[in-house]
Amino acid sequence: MEAKLQHLKIGRVSNNLPVSQLVEIALERKEGVLASSGALQVNTGKYTGRSPRDKFIVQEPPVMDHIDWGAVNQPISELQFERLYQKAQDYMSDKDLFVFDGYAGADSEYRLPIRIVNEYAWHNLFVRQLFVRPTQEELQTHSAEFTVIALPGLKADPEVDGTRSETFICLSFERKLVLIGGTEYAGEMKKSIFSVLNYLLPFRDVFPMHCSANVGEKDDVALFFGLSGTGKTTLSADTNRRLIGDDEHGWTDQGVYNFEGGCYAKCANLSEEKEPQIWQAIRYGSVLENVVLDPETGRADYNDTRTTENTRAAYPIDVIPGAVIPGKAGHPNVIIFLTADAFGVLPPISKLTKEQAMYHFLSGYTSKLAGTERGVTEPEATFSTCFGAPFLPLHPTVYARLLGDKIEKHQVKVYLVNTGWSGGPYGVGKRMNLTFTRAMVTAALNGSIEQATFTADPIFGVLCPDFVEGVPSNILVPRHTWQDQDAYKKAALDLAERFTRNFEKFSNIEKEIITAGPKFLFR
Repeated sequence: MEAKLQHLKIGRVSNNLPVSQLVEIALERKEGVLASSGALQVNTGKYTGRSPRDKFIVQEPPVMDHIDWGAVNQPISELQFERLYQKAQDYMSDKDLFVFDGYAGADSEYRLPIRIVNEYAWHNLFVRQLFVRPTQEELQTHSAEFTVIALPGLKADPEVDGTRSETFICLSFERKLVLIGGTEYAGEMKKSIFSVLNYLLPFRDVFPMHCSANVGEKDDVALFFGLSGTGKTTLSADTNRRLIGDDEHGWTDQGVYNFEGGCYAKCANLSEEKEPQIWQAIRYGSVLENVVLDPETGRADYNDTRTTENTRAAYPIDVIPGAVIPGKAGHPNVIIFLTADAFGVLPPISKLTKEQAMYHFLSGYTSKLAGTERGVTEPEATFSTCFGAPFLPLHPTVYARLLGDKIEKHQVKVYLVNTGWSGGPYGVGKRMNLTFTRAMVTAALNGSIEQATFTADPIFGVLCPDFVEGVPSNILVPRHTWQDQDAYKKAALDLAERFTRNFEKFSNIEKEIITAGPKFLFR
């Protein structure tokens, strides 16, 4: 059931406004200011990251047996959802609204027509830049199959509405509607649609993925899996390769395609030298979230993270030189799993068997980086199933088996890359040098890494190369970077035990996958 705005008593509705008008309106309403680059700078107030504990799925008979209910997919009743929807209608009765009609998905065969209704002009600019924009001809016949209504000023009453706080993100698969309130953080809109696709697409035998993707001169496709802050956007924005997309993709029988029409890049410590494509993409029409500006010059200070570590830039993908438009390509040759290991014990790069790939995919080990979620102020070791647990409505094994089938069918090589700490844990060691990480990823993509000799890590079992061009050999083996070998052994065994304990939550997993985890051996 599409939300019919014409049946609501609301103020003026502005449909599909161009970028220039949205920027002008946002400035008139003092929703943001222009940076010296021309980008619209905004602050999201109280919430500078996602609120995963405030996300709910409506308990409806058609989906009840499919949802993996729990801490991630929290239930809310149909009655509670209806009450929130009535509140939303009442709230909108005297508001001017902005509407974007577009698509989630660059592949016309699988794309989802969406409508997003916004209270803020800058939110509407954000979704216009992030999702797939229809042509004028497509707009004439566009009919939304899913609607998002985002009202930051509408706050829930937990005692009455059954929410946890004033913030709520509620998905109704039966009514094909998402309600968002109590938060100005724009990423909630993007990730809500991603959650919708993660539910719908496996039923069409499409593997939805939280990954970036690019393609080389030989049409060799690479996928980069990882949570926020692990390097998906940075590492896939390679001047020697063409960007397909920076965050969300689907894998069909024909190949991969981008769910989005834009990029949502982290900006903390962004530099023109290390990330030229992202730097140059931040221009008029882009949105800068919570980035500090110099009050006199208007220049963005990406090193100033006083507001949050989770500073962001949103921009259309077509401003990236050579970006693949529309975002479709063939089957991947290489998959990179990215992890920011706060323990500092995982190798900077290692090769995985299919079973190890499924194990690490289900584990989804990384560190929550500061600012990506409310309350996270420094890196915390965590396991996020399939590198995207907050967005997976179905049981994790659904996605893992899709991955295993694709790897086997297309003979894909899989590597685990640690963009986290080396020489010690967070606070002792140092973050992996980006130049070295790029060299390792390049070696994996061009195949030169296969000329090395590989040795199994004594604890984690992954295969570590003894040589990668452009990378000091001593950092390829984590224990060689630690001064205190006893401390290294303790930290490595601690992480191995965490892997094992975390994996106990999975049922009906093949023995070959379970045994692909840590071995608890040490030399």
